[in-house]
Amino acid sequence: MNPPPSAAWESSLGRRSFLTQSAYGLGGMALACLLGRSAAADSTTTPAASGKWRGVVVAPHAPVRARRIIHLCMAGGPSHLETFDFKPQLKALHDQPFPESFTKGQQLAQLQNTVLKARGPFCGFTRCGQSGAEISDLFPHLQRIADDLCLVRSMQTEQINHDPAHAFMNSGSILKGRPSMGSWLLYGLGAESENLPGFVVFTSAGKYGLQPVSARQWSSGFLPSRFQGVQFQARGDAVHYIGNPEGVCQSTQRQVVEEINRLNGLQAEETLDPEIRTRIAQYEMAFRMQQSVPELTDFTSESKETLAAYGIQQPGDGSFASNCLMARRLAERGVRFIQLYHRAWDHHGDLEKAMPSAARDVDQASAALVQDLKHRGLLDDTLVLWGGEFGRTPMGQGSGRDHHILAFSVWMAGGGVKAGTTWGATDELGYRAAQDVVHVHDLHATLLHLCGIDHKRLTFRYQGRDFRLTDVHGRVVTGIVG
Repeated sequence: MNPPPSAAWESSLGRRSFLTQSAYGLGGMALACLLGRSAAADSTTTPAASGKWRGVVVAPHAPVRARRIIHLCMAGGPSHLETFDFKPQLKALHDQPFPESFTKGQQLAQLQNTVLKARGPFCGFTRCGQSGAEISDLFPHLQRIADDLCLVRSMQTEQINHDPAHAFMNSGSILKGRPSMGSWLLYGLGAESENLPGFVVFTSAGKYGLQPVSARQWSSGFLPSRFQGVQFQARGDAVHYIGNPEGVCQSTQRQVVEEINRLNGLQAEETLDPEIRTRIAQYEMAFRMQQSVPELTDFTSESKETLAAYGIQQPGDGSFASNCLMARRLAERGVRFIQLYHRAWDHHGDLEKAMPSAARDVDQASAALVQDLKHRGLLDDTLVLWGGEFGRTPMGQGSGRDHHILAFSVWMAGGGVKAGTTWGATDELGYRAAQDVVHVHDLHATLLHLCGIDHKRLTFRYQGRDFRLTDVHGRVVTGIVG
């Protein structure tokens, strides 16, 4: 019989081991004891390494409204002033000096020490549905589902440059090594699917405003690596090398996986390293994905009407539309967090050409995703979030707009949010969120709440401190919870 984890670890501090490692002295022994207690604690909350992760939130902290999240991430920062926040006074002030009373002493990006002129919205807006939500005419398909949407017009963030702003939106921090919200959700709630990763990421690109996105945005940070996002390819094979090499049959592959896991299991018993348990689980997952991924990416079961509704020209063509349909298929199969980045929204110039192009890329597919989930009975427990990392200035920057952190808009649908609702407001020129302000930390707290998690109670001890997605901030925006 194997000794308990703590005993196994402490046995490594025997006389022979001490003599071998005596150069490290008593400090090394103390550190080993501390690590031993930590590893033993981890082993009590970790299910069987080859099994499905069940999550650390055993009993929900709040009513579970959403079982999964689909994050449609508009990389580059869409202008709220041409999407969901119409400002007639800004339009009337177009090309005139922007009032200094709004900007004096404020953080601006590339507009420092320049003459600030107001830039009014170049597109029209329409009041839509029974809710009367004002939505840009660049988004005719979203206009048709206005009563399914919850618009939040009072978002604020803290980071004015793209990469740290992406990191802040994803992890609540600009520091590298912090877990993304998808990783936190998977750690807290566990996986529903045994044959697919619990956190999947896709990327696509438009014609203009291609803002790079780094893989650290879906990192698990200091959480075990089994919780990190897995990037699927939007074009060609979703997962590279998913098939066996020529001459290797399924039974042979199974034997190889079992032997590797046996050896890893022996090492895990000796060292109690949680990353070895992750390695075992991921070998098992990779083996099961050899069966599940080809079926997942086979769109032949989808009707022509469905493909047309999303605006898909060719399934698996790398488009945002194709990725949206894949997101629905992943949601059906129990994937916990699905993130779709569309790199097309960094509009410092050519706004009137670039923004309609980006809107065409995503409008039809985003609306179709919401309608498709609703039709299949999945929208009630699937939360869809659409938005970028920050907004854009109401002042012009040449033929575009600069980065802006004091005001931007997002929308949500399903998953327990109030449909047909507009929450918060900016000032008359769209410069600053002025009513019912929602900080990124508040958004994170609300997303977790909708998933049945108290953001203050989902923690992970690292380097002597209990960390959480919302750090020491965040409040649930109860006004948008249905």
